[in-house]
Amino acid sequence: MGCIARLGCLVVLAILAVAGWFTRDRWLHRLPGRSATTTTTTTVSEPLWQPLTPAAGERGRRAIESMSRASGPVFANLTAGEVASYVFLTAGKTLPAGSDSVEAAIIGDALFVRAIVPMKDIAGAGVLGPLAGLLNDRERLSFGGSFRVVRPGLSEFQFREIKLRDFKVPTAAIPRLVERLSKNRPAGIAPDALPVTTPATLGDVRIANRRVTLYRTGGGPTP
Repeated sequence: MGCIARLGCLVVLAILAVAGWFTRDRWLHRLPGRSATTTTTTTVSEPLWQPLTPAAGERGRRAIESMSRASGPVFANLTAGEVASYVFLTAGKTLPAGSDSVEAAIIGDALFVRAIVPMKDIAGAGVLGPLAGLLNDRERLSFGGSFRVVRPGLSEFQFREIKLRDFKVPTAAIPRLVERLSKNRPAGIAPDALPVTTPATLGDVRIANRRVTLYRTGGGPTP
């Protein structure tokens, strides 16, 4: 009988343990050292915004032009600030005059730029339609996109999205807005893209891990 009693106690303890496990959310927080609520923290990497400066543009220019030399590197890594300073301040000068607080960041596989710009240089000729009436004289412009080599010596920055303050510019309006930012567009450039002069030896451009990697012709990553 003693053996049977001990066996019965073990069965009861096992049942209580299982019941306790499945009801732990009701009583676990009452134990010493436990808070009333349990939270799970997920660390999300914040975008690293970098200012656009002439010095950063010069570093970008030197890195890009180094690939045109016979003894130059097969690839070059640029930060968001360096490549954006080269594209939008040094080579293209496509941002409206009077823009300030210009910054760039790499988010995922796209380069993003944001700035405070005068609306008269953006919203002219009815480009934005009714949206123009909701904006102040100066607003935050932000946009994101990626690069594509069009042909030797010419690449393009193709927009994925453009925002004015918190208003997203309709996709159909992006080509007209890009035309306001870029004059004398070479043949072969997409309507929603800006032309970028690059070395004839540039073969590919990849954006990842908070950097823009330029690959020399024949020096790109293996698919």
